[in-house]
Amino acid sequence: MPKPTDHSRTVRIADRPDDYRRLGIDPVEIRPFEDGQRIEPAPGAYEWWYFDAHLDDGAKLVVVFYTKPLMAPGVVLAPMITINLDLPDGRSIVKTLHVAPDAFSASRDGCDVRIGDNRFTGDLHRYRITASIEEVSVDIEMVGEIQPWRPKSGHIYFGAERGEHLFAWLPSVPQGHVTATYRVGAQERRTTGIGYHDHNWGDVQMPQLMHNWYWGRAKVGPYTVIASYITATEDHGFEPLTIFLLAKDGRIVVDDAAKVSFSTDGVSTDAVTGKPVADITRYEYRDGEERIVVTFRREKTVLQRRFLDLAPWWKRLVAKLAGINPAYLRFTGQVTLQRFAGAETVERIEQEALWELMYFGRPRPPAM
Repeated sequence: MPKPTDHSRTVRIADRPDDYRRLGIDPVEIRPFEDGQRIEPAPGAYEWWYFDAHLDDGAKLVVVFYTKPLMAPGVVLAPMITINLDLPDGRSIVKTLHVAPDAFSASRDGCDVRIGDNRFTGDLHRYRITASIEEVSVDIEMVGEIQPWRPKSGHIYFGAERGEHLFAWLPSVPQGHVTATYRVGAQERRTTGIGYHDHNWGDVQMPQLMHNWYWGRAKVGPYTVIASYITATEDHGFEPLTIFLLAKDGRIVVDDAAKVSFSTDGVSTDAVTGKPVADITRYEYRDGEERIVVTFRREKTVLQRRFLDLAPWWKRLVAKLAGINPAYLRFTGQVTLQRFAGAETVERIEQEALWELMYFGRPRPPAM
């Protein structure tokens, strides 16, 4: 398929002056209200606040507050929380909490989300997250080490301008220092680590817009990487969109995704979800003689979720007939950052990383 011209593109990140005026945001400065509730939980709309951390004791922690389940955006409001905790001893714990709509509240002035007795709050720099599901509880404090960032406006639009639909993304804390207490039954651990928080919202079911995406973030020596490769649905020409941030010593040094290419290697079919999964995902930045290559190497698949398994049989049938068979996979492994000047390697650093694949549609050939 030929690469779309600027006039034929059906996927765009809003970055025109009138886009910023309409959205009421600044092209550079990010204000606290952007991490508050951004969209009414009407049918089709969704919103979530995400946190993850690599902890110094070897644990990995992910906590997400949702206005509704990912695959049930047709409801008005069905609040839920998920906790994923990978323990140093190799155990993986997944917990989900559903509450009544009247147990949810969220501020529009800043990040202050309450679901039952659980809370996710912050001001773009300092955050506190408390959540408890059955025998698992977490109490997290995070202080940002890199300023809030978004790719241009952070608002990605799919479709012709008069019928555009929205997927929005705000990495409120690209990297932060975390102090966390987590409890499993009677066992409690307090530790520190490196964390991340972002915020997503949209106005229509994601499978209508996106076929799949890879997303990952990592701390690699003095560098912080956030990288994503989104493939739109067939209705949008399977158009790709790359998002890339590189910071060094807390300062953003690269965020021009137009200079970044994406590729994969070692693709095989995942036995649980039936989706194509790459052993290697690679982002390559080029600017003149400078070249930076960030490579994620999969060592372990820590989560494999087929969303239709939780749906009634008739919903599963309708979704599969429509080509919607969503799956979510989370991986751990090594990320390598290589920096080149011409043909010479001037820097190479390797670190542990966490990344994900969300795959809504039928399997198709991967990016090469």
